[in-house]
Amino acid sequence: MKHESPPRAWVDVDLEAIAHNLDIVRQALPDTALMPVIKAGAYGHGLEPVARRLDTDGISFFGVANAGEARRLSRAGVRTKPFILGPTIPDEREEVVLNNWGCTVSTVEEAEHFQSLAALYDKTVLLHVAVDTGMGREGFLPAQLGEIAPRLKALPNVMVDGVMSHFPAADEDVPYTQQEIALFTDCVQLLQQHFRLRYRHIAASAGELGYEVPVANLARPGLLLYGVAPMASIYDGVLRPTLELHSRISLVRELPAGHGVAYGRTFITPRPTRVATIGIGYADGWNRHLSGHGARLFINGCYCPMLGRVTMDQIMADVTDVPGVSPGDEVELIGPHIPATEVAERAQTIVWEIFTGLGPRLPRFY
Repeated sequence: MKHESPPRAWVDVDLEAIAHNLDIVRQALPDTALMPVIKAGAYGHGLEPVARRLDTDGISFFGVANAGEARRLSRAGVRTKPFILGPTIPDEREEVVLNNWGCTVSTVEEAEHFQSLAALYDKTVLLHVAVDTGMGREGFLPAQLGEIAPRLKALPNVMVDGVMSHFPAADEDVPYTQQEIALFTDCVQLLQQHFRLRYRHIAASAGELGYEVPVANLARPGLLLYGVAPMASIYDGVLRPTLELHSRISLVRELPAGHGVAYGRTFITPRPTRVATIGIGYADGWNRHLSGHGARLFINGCYCPMLGRVTMDQIMADVTDVPGVSPGDEVELIGPHIPATEVAERAQTIVWEIFTGLGPRLPRFY
């Protein structure tokens, strides 16, 4: 019998918490179709396991980033249709047509390429017109819609099935976002003169929290699924955390006062210090920008400051005041005592990056 050692660091994922959080969104938006966003490995939680857990008839699409993610869902037997949120590159479009995946279109040239592929295979491709109401990332400019709508309608194998946009500052700029809602409303009304738009969507998590978009009938919850609200809202206190990050102590040593810790000697022990070496680093996604910004770990019931710079495979912590620390002891980096929002704040970044940065070397346990 082959023996396998336990991992030095790992992620625990609570799939039932993700399902609970989706139900909270569903209750808050009872008359709205849903596109759970599970791109980037379901924000680091694991693409296929999350998709399988949420794969129900009550979901219109799964939001993904590219054809590769859509393909993985199809191969996993997921019934809900993938929707590629960003622009497709030319080499992806044949696969999109053949598999009837959802996607956006931002130029007439894209639409004409889809037309040629769909005609080749005697298919009809369903597209959502992307409108750039302020994000600057994809979509037709609103002033272009009057001219391009008849051109899209003239493509016999292309059906415009929806319209979408995206808020760039819903959690930061309320007046601008309200202007965007008005602009999106105008765009929808113009396109409805030409197409039967089954789906109209603009709001991701932040947009769903703070605004009403009367013309929208589809929402794209992302961060909310994973237990974090990007702004204060009715969701506070009802979302469940979905992910914990743990590691183990590999070594405990006594260092004298005046001894450096990690690269650059940015931390010098001010006293005789018991230092624990822990088996996780930036190669696993423990953000290097946590170095020197007061990051803390939870070990044997105590908060312990991380010392020095994060290295590729290891970090160090001060365990001088923690009784009975030994190699093999478990370390909480994200969990009930250290929320992901705290880690993001210490790293001077956003929770999205913390979650999606958790690398493939970390096994996921569900």
